[in-house]
This record gives sequence, C-alpha cells and structure tokens, in this order.
Amino acid sequence: MRQQLEPGVVNTDYWQSLDDGRVQCDACPRHCRLHTGQRGACFVRAERNGEIVLTSYGRSTGFCIDPIEKKPLNHFLPGSSVLSFGTAGCNLACKFCQNWDISKSRETDILSAWAMPDALVAAARTHDCASIAFTYNDPVVFLEYAVDVAAVAREQGIKAVAVTAGYICDQPRQQLFGAMDAINVDLKAFSEDFYRRLCGGTLAATLETLEYIYHRTEAWLEITTLLIPGKNDSEDEIDQLSRWLVKNLGVEVPLHFSAFHPDWKMRDIPATPAPTLNRARDIALANGLQYVYTGNVHDPVGSSTYCPNCGIRLIERDWYQLGEWALADTSVSNTDETGTGKCGGCDEIIAGVFTDQPGSWSRQRQKVDISRF
Repeated sequence: MRQQLEPGVVNTDYWQSLDDGRVQCDACPRHCRLHTGQRGACFVRAERNGEIVLTSYGRSTGFCIDPIEKKPLNHFLPGSSVLSFGTAGCNLACKFCQNWDISKSRETDILSAWAMPDALVAAARTHDCASIAFTYNDPVVFLEYAVDVAAVAREQGIKAVAVTAGYICDQPRQQLFGAMDAINVDLKAFSEDFYRRLCGGTLAATLETLEYIYHRTEAWLEITTLLIPGKNDSEDEIDQLSRWLVKNLGVEVPLHFSAFHPDWKMRDIPATPAPTLNRARDIALANGLQYVYTGNVHDPVGSSTYCPNCGIRLIERDWYQLGEWALADTSVSNTDETGTGKCGGCDEIIAGVFTDQPGSWSRQRQKVDISRF
C-alpha cells in the first residue's frame, strides 16, 4: 500500500521529466505535460514537486451495494452483490457521459467520503458482498488506489471488478487489469472519428486494451456499447464491431448494447429506441457472438442468457431480477468454489464465472456509510 504524502495524495509511477521543465504523465495516451502545480485532463493527477501525484487516493463520491448485473456483468457471479464506488475526474471527454456529475467534476468537495483499502474490504465483508467494483468514473485515473484495494480484497476472498473505457498506456494497463477478477470495458463506438469528436480519445487504444485483457490476463471480460441514435448505431458499424470481437477476442465474450438517454452535452439527441437495440443484438448474434444483451431498457428476452447450442433459457433476467436458473456448475475450483458453467439441457459449456446457485441480491440498491469501518 502506498504511503500518503498528505491526506488523499500519493506518488505515482507513470511519469517522466521533460527537458523544458514540465512533467509528463504516462498513465494514459493523453500524456499530459504539466507545469508546476498543474492538473492533468483527468483533474486528479497533478504535478507536485517535480513529480506526478494522485490527489484522490482514499477519497470517494460515495458507496453503494448494487447487483453485479448493473455493472453490467451477466456471466460473473450472477445475482451476487457488489460494493461499488468511484472518485472524481476522467481522462476522456465524452459529450454523452451519463455520470458527468462525477466524472466531469472539477470540485474536490464531492470527494467527501474517506475509505482506505482496509475499510472498503471490511465494509464488503460485513455486507456479504462477493466483489468490489471501481466504477462511476474510470479507475484508470485512480489506478493506484484501485490496485491497493484489489490486493487487500483478494486476501479476504473478495473479487475486484473494473468498469472502464480502457483508455490507458501499456505499463499501467498491466498493473491495473492484472489486479482485477472481472472487467467491463466501455467500447464507445467502432469509429476513430466518433472517439475523436465525441470522446477526445482514440479507438485504437481501447482495442489494444481489449486484446490485452482477453489474451494476457485471467480476468473475466464483458463489453458494453452505448448506442446513440445517429452517431454509432448504424447496421454497418455494429456489423464491423461485432465481427472484430469475433475475430480478435472470442465468440464467448458477452456484449451489451445499452440504451442512451439525453444527458450532459447531448441533450438534443433522443433516447435510443428499443428496436435499435434489438437490431444490434440480432446482427451481433448472426456474426457469431454467443452472448449478446440489451440494457437500460425493459427487455426480459434481450437481458436473459441462452445456451448457444440448444437455445434454452439458462438465466432469466427481468431488469436485475433473476428468475429461472437452468445452469449447471462444472469445473469448480477448489479455492473459491467458482467455475465455468454448463447448460442444464445439453451440457454445453457456458463461459463465465459461476457458482452452484445464483445469488439473491436482486434489484435492490443500498447506500453504505463507510465511516463505520
């Protein structure tokens, strides 16, 4: 665990001094070059005494217990509860951000809740959470904090989950995602133009992250794409995106198509109609992906899990409420009693991280007072 320079501030590893006196942050592809006292585009990484420091270590915007399906993760401990929290700031500039009050904040006052790694894990254990999620804003910008929490959680048998856009450089990518048990990557679109104009980033960096997570880590991976009418929802783009996933990752990686609602700087765009999500799901399934879901809409069919071989419904979902369970457990690990699953009808192997029975957290959301721990 890192030593605090002062409350909320720790040294970071990913930076270099430049000949012109500035310091360059190398956590993400922005490579912010900072003069004395300046903050990076993410707001929480800053120059201090000729180094880059993280200014949000141990500080959060709040803590909630959610269903794991809300991350969204449908093949990772279904029905279980996850202690979710975030900090402030983000290294992308998405005009459609739906957590903009946190990720776009330039106010340290919103970081009102203190929680060191030990306290977070104690809270998760007390509330019987199977995992801790770094979410609401991107853990890339507070990776040192996330990695330390994940290390303590692992010692206590609690999983670590990252919800991220994956806009990160190679070395910090290895450190952050190597510490995770499950990851949902927000693949914004399948267009460099979209990433440049609407996110201030690059598609290529996200694709590199996806390939790294899938091929080089042990973490369970799922992907989410928020479909925005007229921006990234064309049949051609969805076709290209899903074909890339099949070719470069695998047919078993779950893909979530999520509905946009007007927010932040794109309030003039209408909400995504359900038929758009259903069409996208059909295209991705036709291209070979085995598990494709719809989200942010009421769609029990599109949110449920089906056997890719015989087609029976294995896990029924209505919003985040689980119903029918026809998944049989197999290949169970002796260490944590989880493993891949199999279809109860035809014995087809179902990729994921499952237990014998689903959790029972359901749709509820519960705030947590972390000061008690």
